[in-house]
Amino acid sequence: MYKDFQTYLQTTLNEIREAGLYKNERVIITPQSSGIQVEGGKDVINFCANNYLGLADNKELIQAAKDRMDSRGYGMASVRFICGTQDTHKQLEKVISDFFGTEDTILYAACFDANGGLFEPLLTAEDAIISDALNHASIIDGVRLCKAVRYRYANGDMADLEKQLQAAQAQRFRIIATDGVFSMDGNVCPLDQIYALAQKYNALVMVDESHSAGVVGKTGHGVTEQYNLRGKIEIITGTLGKAFGGSVGGFTTGKKEIIDLLRQRSRPYLFSNSIPPMIAAAGLKTFEILTRDNVLQDRLHANTDYFVAKMKAAGFDIKPTQSAICAVMLYDARLSQEFAAALQEEGIYVTGFYYPVVPQGQARIRVQLSAAHTVEQLDKGISAFIKVGKQLGVLK
Repeated sequence: MYKDFQTYLQTTLNEIREAGLYKNERVIITPQSSGIQVEGGKDVINFCANNYLGLADNKELIQAAKDRMDSRGYGMASVRFICGTQDTHKQLEKVISDFFGTEDTILYAACFDANGGLFEPLLTAEDAIISDALNHASIIDGVRLCKAVRYRYANGDMADLEKQLQAAQAQRFRIIATDGVFSMDGNVCPLDQIYALAQKYNALVMVDESHSAGVVGKTGHGVTEQYNLRGKIEIITGTLGKAFGGSVGGFTTGKKEIIDLLRQRSRPYLFSNSIPPMIAAAGLKTFEILTRDNVLQDRLHANTDYFVAKMKAAGFDIKPTQSAICAVMLYDARLSQEFAAALQEEGIYVTGFYYPVVPQGQARIRVQLSAAHTVEQLDKGISAFIKVGKQLGVLK
């Protein structure tokens, strides 16, 4: 049987390669940071990590993880409700709730699990989910696992959302699901308008803050801070794997009864090991750092504004952004790969994104800024983009 299946797989993989869509993994041999070294020893400036606040190699986080591993061990070897809950987990859940102004929090192995395990325990075939068309794959998969009636609205299109909400009045309960920041474009959801429509049409709101928490808002508290809606959104999901230290671990935070029911019925929570104590301890240290001052958020915002302005002035086609994501539009999949490879030769580490990660004909280089970037690194990146852009005919 496998021989026939192997032939099918080989044909499919060859088709992916021929279309210029094959994804190659590059190997890093240093800690994640704004400056890294790749296999072979080449030093490059990193512009494609989710390390928004530069905490992935933070010494305080590393020490907190080491200390907690010494005092609480390496792993839990259990799920939470059997014997996998330590004081560290409960402390982190409380700190996350305080950060977002919510009532309670539940931890997951990843935000993919948080989103995947969210909708099915809460909704039935009597209910409805109204989802933004550009929501993350984890939200899409979570919706697929639920029997609720599905509605979809065009990205950030409030007229379309209202139309879908009107149709969803036929169902019992309704949840509007949206990313806080859409990871491929960098745009922030219009949460104030979403919230107003939810009030008008009696719906709940769910926001994935994975790319917005720690980034968006004056003090980095996410889109609820940006729109002055702290504590008013029923469900927020997020990750410790981006701005909050760059490791693993996800969470859902929100109304107490919602979190209680997820603890009882959310399958990724019930059937996955607890996050290791050292990860939880580093998470605690992250939130401690972020409540001391606003230095990292201010630096990130300044770096983003500087980079985007210079790239636009150079003539690049940049998607409108209110986050730390700068989408440099190239449109052609093969060109995005060639562009990224040429930039790496110039010492700039980026990735070309193309279908199926983004729609057909919407290939791009996604630049992600960090508080760890220096102005010198930003200038080197901009200069390299301009050089390669001219070489490949993107710039005149």
